[in-house]
Amino acid sequence: MKLIQSGTNFARYEIGGLTVVALRDGYVDMPSSRLRHQDDRPFGTELPEQVRLVDGRLRLSVNAFLVIEQGRHILIDTGAADAWEPTMGLLLRALAEAGIAREEIGTVAFTHTHLDHVGGLVAADGSDAFPNLEGLFVPQEEVPLFGRQERLARFRRRCAAFGDGFSLSNSITAVQAHGHEVGHTAFEVAGGGETLLIWGDIVHVPSIQFTRPELTWEFDADQAQARSTRRRILDRAARPGVFVAGAHLDFPGIGSVTRAGQAYDFSPV
Repeated sequence: MKLIQSGTNFARYEIGGLTVVALRDGYVDMPSSRLRHQDDRPFGTELPEQVRLVDGRLRLSVNAFLVIEQGRHILIDTGAADAWEPTMGLLLRALAEAGIAREEIGTVAFTHTHLDHVGGLVAADGSDAFPNLEGLFVPQEEVPLFGRQERLARFRRRCAAFGDGFSLSNSITAVQAHGHEVGHTAFEVAGGGETLLIWGDIVHVPSIQFTRPELTWEFDADQAQARSTRRRILDRAARPGVFVAGAHLDFPGIGSVTRAGQAYDFSPV
């Protein structure tokens, strides 16, 4: 996998005959208590020294990823637009910076239905962010959760449910990664003998959860399952020729994972 171009809010990569564009939606600052010990106790002021804070808070990147396959534009997650914090909502600007018109996006698929992943279906002006959208894919366990979001009411009848092993395209396959949310899903992108695992929210705090993958996140729907899934996905990612793309890894959020005893290391591409 090779970085070929980057800007303030985008980074373009090649993997086989595919193009992958990392898109920056912004960031969100969270209290340190969101990070949890293995027994679900929140961290307070006793955070490990390697955890990076900004003004006393955890700063999480919010990223989305576009796969371009034989002219087809497939967007994985959409950011939040104006539905959450004002530090987010840059995705359409990122697309424009990368020279990609939002009208080119024909397919959107979600790793899960939390607001910072689905809110960007609606632009800040209230219009459809992707006016030529033909396919909208939601993990089958989360279709009811998607349907409860009033912001997305216009899309309810358009969403198609999918499950583990679903082929989103010739090169993209869904990989079950439940735990953070009931239907949380990763997408495996294969090209040229290499693989990119777009893994959603497997890791929220990269400065600590690679070295201590047992630590969880307050908003993990099932913390035990999220912990088990993180180990499984990290093991999968640590194989030769595999790269990862994370929604909350520091932008652009693409790199490789290696084993380090019972822990892991992350290296950006």
